[in-house]
Amino acid sequence: MMKILVTGTAGFIGFYAVKKLAGKGHQIIGLDNINDYYTPKLKFARLQETGIEQSEIAYNKVVTSKTIPYYKFIKLNLEDKENLESLFKTENFDAVLNLAAQAGVRYSIANPYSYIQSNVVGFLNILECCRHYNVKQLVYASSSSVYGKNSKVPFSEDDRVDNPVSLYAATKKADELMAFTYSNLYGMNTTGLRFFTVYGPWGRPDMAPMLFTNAIIKGEPIKVFNNGNLSRDFTYIDDIIEGVVRVTERISAESSQAKVYNIGCGHPMQLMDFIHTLEKSIGKKAEMNFLPMQQGDVYQTFADTHKLENDFGYKPTTELKEGIEKFVEWYKKFYED
Repeated sequence: MMKILVTGTAGFIGFYAVKKLAGKGHQIIGLDNINDYYTPKLKFARLQETGIEQSEIAYNKVVTSKTIPYYKFIKLNLEDKENLESLFKTENFDAVLNLAAQAGVRYSIANPYSYIQSNVVGFLNILECCRHYNVKQLVYASSSSVYGKNSKVPFSEDDRVDNPVSLYAATKKADELMAFTYSNLYGMNTTGLRFFTVYGPWGRPDMAPMLFTNAIIKGEPIKVFNNGNLSRDFTYIDDIIEGVVRVTERISAESSQAKVYNIGCGHPMQLMDFIHTLEKSIGKKAEMNFLPMQQGDVYQTFADTHKLENDFGYKPTTELKEGIEKFVEWYKKFYED
């Protein structure tokens, strides 16, 4: 079994990663700064689900889970180099799964500095700590947004990714370049995962599934950009986590490896079809406000996942209808009970 630092554990993917990895017997330290990019209420609820009581959380304090064996949590900023180094020195991690980041494409246009601090400076601190404290493996979150305006589909890891259309995408590409550099300079193993549109229970409230569901249930109009002429590679959270865990658990015997993988469904869906699937699960028609293309957005995402499938046996199995039904069921229980 391994000792793993998982960052971003109050977030959507990090929350599931903790449950899956700890459930397999790994010793986990979770880290998050619990910022207010979206309501901390949801973040604290996720932490509560993993046995971390809100009343016990304080900055740079290690809290032990009340429900998950061998799981502890610390509230910390990745930009806090001194305390981050102290954590690495004390815990002696085998691997790091870095899911913490300032998320959101549109938010990056109005708040550029927060993205550089978290996604670039914070990631540099992670790299430095992994380098100095002999971490065997670093797995980190990249994003499908690095493909920018690429018109060739499906998106392949071999495609050029030098035309980002948002600062968020630029910071994720910067992370990949930094990881590649550290792998070559210092003999580190790094693996970047380019996440495509992830959805499911406990999802982010700034993402389309949550925004649309909330509006439809309340009878409010939903914003449909580019007049609905968009497609996304919607991927259910359980499929994503299966891939994340497989990559995190396999520590290569070789050093100086820098790899990047797409992790998505590989079956993009038109936005209007996604909305109609939501309507059926909710049992209510959506009122739609059709709008032009939004700044920083892309027309389509479509993952070529052959490399992850070949190397790790990754194969998504959740159909969109099934995933949406599970999401809507959770949403009604969490927000309406």
